[in-house]
Amino acid sequence: MKLTGVFAPVPTPFDEDGALDTARLRAALARLVARPLSGLVLLGSNGEAVLLDELEADRVVVAARETVPADRRFIVGAGRESTQATVRAVRRAADLGADAVLVRTPGFFKAQMTTEAFIRHYRAVADASPVPVLLYNFTALTGVNLLPAAVSQLATHPNIIGMKESGNDLVHINDLVAGTPKTFQVLAGTTSTFYSALGVGCVGGILAPANVVPDACVQLFQLFEAGRRDEALALQRRLMPLTRLLGQQSVPGLKAAMKLVGCDVGVPRAPLMPVSDAVVAALREALAAFQEVTI
Repeated sequence: MKLTGVFAPVPTPFDEDGALDTARLRAALARLVARPLSGLVLLGSNGEAVLLDELEADRVVVAARETVPADRRFIVGAGRESTQATVRAVRRAADLGADAVLVRTPGFFKAQMTTEAFIRHYRAVADASPVPVLLYNFTALTGVNLLPAAVSQLATHPNIIGMKESGNDLVHINDLVAGTPKTFQVLAGTTSTFYSALGVGCVGGILAPANVVPDACVQLFQLFEAGRRDEALALQRRLMPLTRLLGQQSVPGLKAAMKLVGCDVGVPRAPLMPVSDAVVAALREALAAFQEVTI
């Protein structure tokens, strides 16, 4: 399964009472699949997956699978804290139509999450998964780090095809790429270093701004691939004000930005809170440079 290009990690819509809103989800997905994205990721960190119960998560997958066409990669976040719960989640996601699963590192018992523990966890999940598995490392949220030493061993598993690395340490990203087979696909998860991550061997990115300015994110990738590096770097720099804001404001900022470009995915689920009017104004200003490419 090829994972080149740009993927959007789609937020999960909730209404003002905090209830899951699958109608809004279908509408958002219909707009996104009209753009030149390689695929969509549901139930990741931007999808507020940790705030959903299992029944809600399954409803998200069903609604998304009905909307996402077969020619786009449909990846579902299925990480849980226990290995057993993760196995159940990946099997359900596969049964409901996921093309692949994205499995975050468990992180509650941080001191015990050693390289040996991660290898054992991911191998058990990959052995049991009916669909390909992507590792997911997001140290800023989980508080644990999936080191290159672990990834190099996991990359030899036939059902582990790649990973999303959401850190911005280019040495770490380079080590992930250099220490794994060419068939293992590393995807950047941070737009602020997307250009540089491509330069050290990432095959694409799962990027929050792709929900808001998908054309610009895809164009950056295409320019880089075409060898037009100066233009790609200029576009990377042009994206930075928006990227910084979305990084600072997380899911609430992403949902506010999507509403500004005409894609209402509701409000963040409590205890997350909507952004302030000042942040909305800053997002509007950052988006003004991309009016020609917004969805």
